[in-house]
Amino acid sequence: MQEHDLSYVRTEMVLAQAAPAGEKGTGAWVRRNLFATPMDSVLTVLGLLLVAFILPPILNWAFISAQWSGTDRSVCATVAQGGLQPDGWSGACWAFVNAKFMQFMLGRYPDAERWRPILTALIFVALLVPLLMPSAPRKGLNAVLFFFVFPIVAFVLLTGGWFGLPHVETPLWGGLMVTLVLSFVGIAVSLPLGIVLALGRRSKMPIVKMLSVVFIETVRGVPLVTVLFMASVMLPLFLPAGVSFDKLMRALVGVALFASAYMAEVIRGGLQAIPKGQYEGADSLGLGYWQKMTLIVLPQALKLVIPGIVNTFIGLFKDTSLVYIIGMFDLLGIVRQNFSDATWASAQTPITGLIFAAFVFWIFCFGMSRYSIFMERRLDTGHKR
Repeated sequence: MQEHDLSYVRTEMVLAQAAPAGEKGTGAWVRRNLFATPMDSVLTVLGLLLVAFILPPILNWAFISAQWSGTDRSVCATVAQGGLQPDGWSGACWAFVNAKFMQFMLGRYPDAERWRPILTALIFVALLVPLLMPSAPRKGLNAVLFFFVFPIVAFVLLTGGWFGLPHVETPLWGGLMVTLVLSFVGIAVSLPLGIVLALGRRSKMPIVKMLSVVFIETVRGVPLVTVLFMASVMLPLFLPAGVSFDKLMRALVGVALFASAYMAEVIRGGLQAIPKGQYEGADSLGLGYWQKMTLIVLPQALKLVIPGIVNTFIGLFKDTSLVYIIGMFDLLGIVRQNFSDATWASAQTPITGLIFAAFVFWIFCFGMSRYSIFMERRLDTGHKR
């Protein structure tokens, strides 16, 4: 009887079979994602019709009828066929962007010294890329170089006045360089300061909690324009006579403090999401407050709020354009400033310059967003694979 029963036990695994022909390939993907239901089919057809209606004129304006080189506005009034038409008939004026490209990147930085911000950018990329790669070795050394050594090197290179480098005043800075400086400093300062404020708001010490709440609610209750205006215009009025801060420094302080208030609330949300058992388990091990936070609670909380942190970073990167109101010219500001150049005044110049600025902003914001998704998957914070 026992031997008879064993004859029904399989001794070899069934070989894997290929998926049915109708369940794989491009056709299957299209049916599954675009035409799965009648409503999906209607929406897909409407979407394709909308794209067919909008896309050809955009491509014609941006590429086919666009002018890519030239020395003045006259080329932007010439259509692809070669006939001279009113400005409204021509395509995109990429010649304007080409002629002003270095100014869009570096502002009015002296031509002879432009190698300094370019070298700074190369060092920034060389240190940032390995830091973002999980498999790169010597992460600790890389972090020290990026967060502590690089800011000093960048300050010396960009401002000058040391080692024989001519001094370049910050009012001459502009374009993408100012945008990246404001964003980098704001991100580097707002994250640790936001963590401290979030912990302070949840503190059991009344004074610490009150100060954290007052700061967070005050800063979050006013727009960034107000903070920048106060930092740039009102702050010098409260300083002793003869004491002054550089306008860029005042903007950096305003942007960093503003972003830290929002970052604090993002971090606080992550702290509240940690189960109470994690705190109790850390207490049962005899860990002190800072040991419990740095080793147990914060690593879990930060993983949970990665989307919120990156969203704050993206908002900060875009909000740097508001420094235009205090007389600083970031990428968007320097583009708008060049609209008044009579040499390039045409109907197509403003829209072309604004689209270029928007594309640059989109590249950086999209890059941060995609890296956020990558980190979510790697840290396994519940992202569906």
